[in-house]
Amino acid sequence: MEVVVEKPEDVVKCYDEEAGLWKFVRKDKGPLRSLELIESSLQDLGLSKNEVKVYLHLARSGERKASELSEALYLHRTETYRILRDLEKQGLVSSVFEKPLKFIATPFEKAVKLLIEAKKMQLQSLEQKKMDLIDVWLSLPHPHIETQRKEIFQILEGEEQFNLKANEILNSVEEELFLFAAESDLASLYHSGFLDSLAKIQKKNVQVRLLTSQSQKSQFFVDESKLLEACFPRADVENLPSFLIADNEQVLLKIKTNNDQNMDDARNRRNKTKLASLWTNYEAFVGALTVLFSELWDNRFASSQVDF
Repeated sequence: MEVVVEKPEDVVKCYDEEAGLWKFVRKDKGPLRSLELIESSLQDLGLSKNEVKVYLHLARSGERKASELSEALYLHRTETYRILRDLEKQGLVSSVFEKPLKFIATPFEKAVKLLIEAKKMQLQSLEQKKMDLIDVWLSLPHPHIETQRKEIFQILEGEEQFNLKANEILNSVEEELFLFAAESDLASLYHSGFLDSLAKIQKKNVQVRLLTSQSQKSQFFVDESKLLEACFPRADVENLPSFLIADNEQVLLKIKTNNDQNMDDARNRRNKTKLASLWTNYEAFVGALTVLFSELWDNRFASSQVDF
């Protein structure tokens, strides 16, 4: 007889109030995915992993004593009290004045609003600090340093850093900007507003050319962005990494890596995929990608030109 053993990550400990017992039940994959998304978003808004656990447990189960939270979430009681107080300071948790002391969660919609407002205030504060720091820096005496062009590399991690660098390049380009974007990256560039910015700099006498894979989705993004020059190679280019070339002087190359090529679960494979970017002004590297871009662009027999 085969014994089926559930993985620890596939079960959750729940309290059955009617039976007065703790039970281990199998997680429902549908709600679990939604909770994972919520947990990730709350962490992006500044909460720690354990703070997210405590808040969501309270929000979903109603008022609870600290000892109940500690036991349900496998947290030390002292740590649980500290987390509750920190959440209370942020307005995400309130105390119920009765004995024994219990805690309740702020409604989720209000909690998210509070976290976003706190982030906005932090950004405003940082913006002011930036100006103050620049003023202080400029007030310092600076020794004369001869500027000399160096060929350098810079490695960036994450989608956010790629977008920041791409926009930095966009703001500095003077004559021409060439972009090759795989279909999977074109959607991200469209939703981030980057393609709209590309269309705007065309009006400033900057030559903009876009290469992307042939598909209805790619065609849609190009049409919506109103780019004047776009080319769809019929050759298999989806496996090429996306890259950006500005003024034949600098390149931003997107790199995706997967540490475990043997994983057979598509969702896990997506979660393990890491995004990094390489920026460089190394002349030989820039020249090589410029040649590649030009070959794909100029090969009219293997591509279709779209003009708007």
